Amino acid sequence: MRSDDLAYLLHRPDGGSEPLPLVIFLHGAGERGDDLELVAVHGPPRQVSQGQELPFVMAAPQCPADTRWEDHQESLFGLIDELVATLPIDPDRVCLTGLSMGGSGTWSLAARQPGRFAAIAPICGRGDPATADRLTGLPIWAFHNTDDPIVPIAGTTGIVEAIEAAGGDIRATINPVGGHDAWTAAYDDRSLYDWLLDHRRAAVDDGINAG
Repeated sequence: MRSDDLAYLLHRPDGGSEPLPLVIFLHGAGERGDDLELVAVHGPPRQVSQGQELPFVMAAPQCPADTRWEDHQESLFGLIDELVATLPIDPDRVCLTGLSMGGSGTWSLAARQPGRFAAIAPICGRGDPATADRLTGLPIWAFHNTDDPIVPIAGTTGIVEAIEAAGGDIRATINPVGGHDAWTAAYDDRSLYDWLLDHRRAAVDDGINAG
């Protein structure tokens, strides 16, 4: 499917008519381009391709070649608006997750408009500690491996410490080994999905008009 300049994979659970949570998944740098099959290499799209039935609507856009998620923030927000408007989705249960480049995109997209999301789960990405004060009211579960040779662990620990210093309550799973792949264990543990789906958007300043 395609929305604006982003093609995307879409998963909808079978049956039922009640509004469902929406999980947006942002892939890593290796899956950029114009071949949507690449998006299903890791994370929730991979699980769907293997026949797993996930209890939420899942949209997995593809980042065009030679760009990053930060270049497509308006298109991503537009995709969320389109899905909420056209599918039975609970607008208060929109969650965001991603790995590597997608983990960085998760941090930056949430910092841009934190009120869009019920919860986020950035995995082995780089967050900007300068945005910590915008993220203190948002439930966050971050993942990283200490021995990551691609994205240094400071990409997560720096912003986690900044959010904690700003008064936020953030959850972080830091494993001592595993290299860059912090996502397989994270997504294979259904407690991550349970945690994401347990949250609703807070009735606070939503930041949607923030620049």
